[in-house]
Amino acid sequence: MSYLDNIRTFVRVYDLGSMSAAGRDLRISPAVTSSRISSLEEHLNVRLFQRTTRSLTPTEQGRAFYGGAVAILDAVDEAEGQVAGITENPKGSLYVAAPLGMGRRLVAPRVPDFAERYPLIDIRLRLTDRKVDITTEGLDIAFFLGEPADSNLRIRPVADCDRVLVASPGYIAKYGNPLDGQALVEDRHNCLNLRYPGATEFQWRLQTPSGPQRFRVAGRYECDDGDVLTEWALGGEGIAMKPVFEVADHLNSGALVPVAEETPPVPVQMACLYTHRRRQDPKARLFMEFMTVRIGTAVRAAQASVQLPR
Repeated sequence: MSYLDNIRTFVRVYDLGSMSAAGRDLRISPAVTSSRISSLEEHLNVRLFQRTTRSLTPTEQGRAFYGGAVAILDAVDEAEGQVAGITENPKGSLYVAAPLGMGRRLVAPRVPDFAERYPLIDIRLRLTDRKVDITTEGLDIAFFLGEPADSNLRIRPVADCDRVLVASPGYIAKYGNPLDGQALVEDRHNCLNLRYPGATEFQWRLQTPSGPQRFRVAGRYECDDGDVLTEWALGGEGIAMKPVFEVADHLNSGALVPVAEETPPVPVQMACLYTHRRRQDPKARLFMEFMTVRIGTAVRAAQASVQLPR
């Protein structure tokens, strides 16, 4: 298995662009990571990476070897998957990504139940509100809200996700309740925006009598963590656009109230992405089946608990 371990380590170093990051991801020390790469280079009699104190770059030989290395690991995973499918006892690691709010509230709490049912499957959960690249980041599954950019990926729907514009009663008492999206802009309301490196969405897409329209809202605060926006809204700092499931409890308690109700946000799709080759992986299939049913039920229940205008 040592040669396979070396190949697996090479692929993670290549994907993550860092020896230390790959070591953390594989739960091995930097020394072991470096040793495995060196051993693989010695076996192949080539240098796979150019190393400096500040960067690590694949060589031409490294780039050429990467495709074959991934194919080797895929073949091993498929073979193990076929055996696991027969024994109904799948094993191995699953790399899963999810948005922060969805991951914290819907995915992470259900991981222990999944792990209890399938004790030989390890879950590596990555939570981030930025858009992830399944291929380059070595992920098996990525949950998302919205529209995926990569049409080459497969999509498994989870639920239609309603969104709402919210503010605290204190904010409304001080600044008023905007009637619609136009009032958000014209009255210069402090709109709390989700921003992260590489973000392309700088407008709010709202439903109007003439159809969906984009409004270029502005605000003094922005963050790459949606839960921070919720805390700011609760503190009376501004207006946030939130998935209903994330703020259902606050809406029901009155800590947050809907605003600009004549132009509510356009609903988005909640789904998970996976590559074509992962469809045959029983680990990924079981995880998606387990999570999508439970998460979809939870989202629909949260939305049904809140009375919003339609």
